[in-house]
Amino acid sequence: MDPLLEVNDLKVHFPITKGIFSRTAGYVYAVDGVSFNLKAGETLGIVGESGCGKTTTGLAILRLIDPTDGQVRFQGKDMSRYTKQEKLNLRREMQIIFQDPYSSLNPRMTLNRTLADPMKIHGLYSGSEREDRVAYLLRKVGLTPEHGRRYPHEFSGGQRQRIGVARALALNPQVIIGDEPVSALDVSIQAQIINLLIDLQEEFDLSYIIISHDLAVVEYICDRIAVMYLGKIVEMAAYRELYTRPRHPYTDALLSAVPIPDLDAKSERVILGGDVPSPINPPSGCRFHPRCPKRMDICPNEEPHLKDLGDEHWVACHLY
Repeated sequence: MDPLLEVNDLKVHFPITKGIFSRTAGYVYAVDGVSFNLKAGETLGIVGESGCGKTTTGLAILRLIDPTDGQVRFQGKDMSRYTKQEKLNLRREMQIIFQDPYSSLNPRMTLNRTLADPMKIHGLYSGSEREDRVAYLLRKVGLTPEHGRRYPHEFSGGQRQRIGVARALALNPQVIIGDEPVSALDVSIQAQIINLLIDLQEEFDLSYIIISHDLAVVEYICDRIAVMYLGKIVEMAAYRELYTRPRHPYTDALLSAVPIPDLDAKSERVILGGDVPSPINPPSGCRFHPRCPKRMDICPNEEPHLKDLGDEHWVACHLY
């Protein structure tokens, strides 16, 4: 099966300006050569520490920020070559669920208008059909049509995130990017939203990219997981393969920090030394080498590239 979405060597570098003439004094290497693909009906998780470039990757795929370099192909076509009309149509095919369910909603718009306006902009449905579609979406996410007359401040955090899910579904997209879709919610509400996303994926034949720092969340919902560190993917594999046989030392450290709800279970915690380096001046060679417990002489001098170790398990590490 051909990939629905292909990301090849994606880079996003933000310029740092100084002085009254705003001269470029350097760059923040937020995303620096990320490659992966997404198949139809698949859920890909992107995990890593805060500041590793997860969210920036998602925004660059959607063209909410312009990438510095690289290629994103949707259904086999390079998105950078899209015409103005094709870019507008792309908004129907790819949507996003934002992290903060409150700030992503317009406080001056009722829920009905929040869901109906995208349909109006894209010329979908007539007036009465639009109202029926809004009511249908509300029921699908666990709300009622009566909720449509309310404003965002009248809902709880979990309800607001349900609104965010309904808004993402409004235009019948093929791909939805969830940017930490449950991190701002209570644990009990997180489970409800995750189960909702799973049910909707089966019903609407959706493909997801789930961005998260919570490894328990991505294990539950994702088919494959990509681990990012300082703007690069260091490991990528099927979720069961990644959790049972992590190969990269950074992945090993992340998994060792996940709490195990079993008093008798014993796990050896991997403690990483130092802090995450600055993306303005990343380390040479392997970017993880200053903190790596398995560092070798080659690590500071040569950058490792992703290698397939078999069973679609990709690792960027000189150990392999």
